[in-house]
Amino acid sequence: MELLLFRCLIAAHIAAGATGAIAFWIPVVGRKGDVNHRKWGRVFTKAILITGCLALTMSLLTLYDPMGVHPHLAGRFDADFVRGIFGVMMLHNAILTLNLAWYGWLCVQNRRNVAANRTPLNIALQFAVMIAAVVCAWDGARINQPLMMLISVVGMATGITNLVFLYSRNPSPVMWLKEHVKALVGAGISVYTAFLAFGSVRLFPALALHPAMWSVPLVTGLIILIYHRIRIDQKAGISLIPQVLRPRRAATSD
Repeated sequence: MELLLFRCLIAAHIAAGATGAIAFWIPVVGRKGDVNHRKWGRVFTKAILITGCLALTMSLLTLYDPMGVHPHLAGRFDADFVRGIFGVMMLHNAILTLNLAWYGWLCVQNRRNVAANRTPLNIALQFAVMIAAVVCAWDGARINQPLMMLISVVGMATGITNLVFLYSRNPSPVMWLKEHVKALVGAGISVYTAFLAFGSVRLFPALALHPAMWSVPLVTGLIILIYHRIRIDQKAGISLIPQVLRPRRAATSD
């Protein structure tokens, strides 16, 4: 029964994740703020939230019966490994994905009204991802899986930096936009990492934990993130120049 349920969850997870993976690129490469950006941004966010919830359920089933829901891994990996990678680490990554998608969505909905982002759910997600990061790191050390310890750093950093913004008193006028980009690009990285890393277990088990499977989405996402942050700063700098120069010109004319 658990295996049938797990396979149904995998099918739904792949469908939702593929939708999010495709929708991700339209807001990234398209014109910012237009109809298509908003429309496909909503599609991406909803698909990622569904994907994260399905991954969360799959991770819990793995924790309950690791080899029962992963019979294809029998003889290749032991139960501790399967429980750690597909249970504990997937649980961490699922919470991280939900965190990023929801946080990024709230940032663009509330914009400069940072206080409106401090909903019980959003705050709970920050602490949830930090707790999941600690558990993931601990279990990674227990079963000697450095990847679990490394990925937990991302979860911890996400929770901490999100809370810093959520409780900031005087954020810059464009900080909400930077946080929005950070979160949703991060969610995109998470989706592609899952496809390359977790998906490769079925096709190429030897490559499942290969650094390349994790580094390609990460490097691509970082390039996208850095580019858009630079663009945001450039636009903000241009818009602020007249406000800075006007008092000086007035003083000179006097």
